[in-house]
Amino acid sequence: MTETNLSKTPKAPADAAPAKGATVAVDPRLLVREEGLTGYWTDFKRKMRSGELGSVPVVVGLIIIWAIFQSMDSAFLSAENLSNLSVYIVGTGLISVGIVFVLLLGEIDLSVGSVSGLASAIFAVLAVNNGVTEWVAVLAALLTGAVVGALHGFFFAKIGVPAFVVTLAGLLAWNGLMLKVLGTTGTINLRDDSLVGTLSNHYFAEIAVAYGTAAVAVGVFFVVQFLGARRRAAGGIPSRPVSEIVVRTALLAVLAFGAAHMLNQYKGMPLALLIFLVVLVALDFLLRRTSYGRKVFALGGNTEAARRAGINVELVRISVFSIAGTMAAFGGLMIASRILAANQGAGTGNLLMEAIAAAVIGGTSLFGGRGNVWSALLGMLVIGSIANGMALLGIAAAVQYMITGAVLLAAVVIDSVSRRTQRSAGRG
Repeated sequence: MTETNLSKTPKAPADAAPAKGATVAVDPRLLVREEGLTGYWTDFKRKMRSGELGSVPVVVGLIIIWAIFQSMDSAFLSAENLSNLSVYIVGTGLISVGIVFVLLLGEIDLSVGSVSGLASAIFAVLAVNNGVTEWVAVLAALLTGAVVGALHGFFFAKIGVPAFVVTLAGLLAWNGLMLKVLGTTGTINLRDDSLVGTLSNHYFAEIAVAYGTAAVAVGVFFVVQFLGARRRAAGGIPSRPVSEIVVRTALLAVLAFGAAHMLNQYKGMPLALLIFLVVLVALDFLLRRTSYGRKVFALGGNTEAARRAGINVELVRISVFSIAGTMAAFGGLMIASRILAANQGAGTGNLLMEAIAAAVIGGTSLFGGRGNVWSALLGMLVIGSIANGMALLGIAAAVQYMITGAVLLAAVVIDSVSRRTQRSAGRG
């Protein structure tokens, strides 16, 4: 049939009744909202059966971990301990955010630990040893991470060297360069009143800061959800009713103001946590609300299809590794801020494994195309809670590593089973 014939084919009127015995396709999201709470419960069970688990496993796991440690030591859920935990997770969490971007492509970056150590060393040498203005030294450190990440991306995207090999080489090379930069002293101490020093050691004692942050977060969430629902409704796309948006906002308000109240019971809102949350919101917007973010997900889903759709695959890959390098540098500065030093041990040990584990435990798939930056926060809460709880109980670090490894394996198993279940349900 030609295009002309198609244009002349009579169309059925919009209110025409379906043919007798015909099955009318109805968007399940419409049925869910028409049935009220029963519909939502039915939809939740359907998602669980089809493998669409989302963040449910990690949230349930975190609740169990907190309940166990609280039952063994009542100080675990104290305001002081949770405040310290919120600061502890920031450095590695920022590195993990960069890992999330790389994992969305279905790749891996083994160099982020070494890059974080190199960045902190460059900052310390410039600011402390050479008297360079701290803001300039910070920018130099972040730029170093961005350039190093772009270099990894170039070899991967343009030359075709596997990301695993490129970043493994980077792990060794940048660690060696860090040792060279630090020189014979090996350790450079930072002042607690310096620019970087205050990042992890400053607290906003005014209770209005923590409550204000919670209020802004809740307000922005409601506005974004409400306007998004209006746009979808105007376009004839199923959207959340106002009642559901209000319920979601209320749940967020309980969590946000509860956290704010807890922080105000100790020293107030930590600057480090505030920075982490701002970074998460900004990068979440980048991934979910921009064409660049859609390109990243497209590459993780099907690289060849993305290429045929006109996406510059090489450029996106290079940019993703550059983002990972920048976040590694940022995380390195935050870790140096927390310990008030840049030393030869920076970026080594279990830092790399924790950053990768946090992203995977939080729900980002190792197979690419699925996840979000909030995975880093959830995953670090799990890992940090395990480390913190065992430290309170005086349990050896060896046991901590074994338990963290078991949690990571469980997360990967859940991810694999989830993908297989979705494929069986026709959603993979």
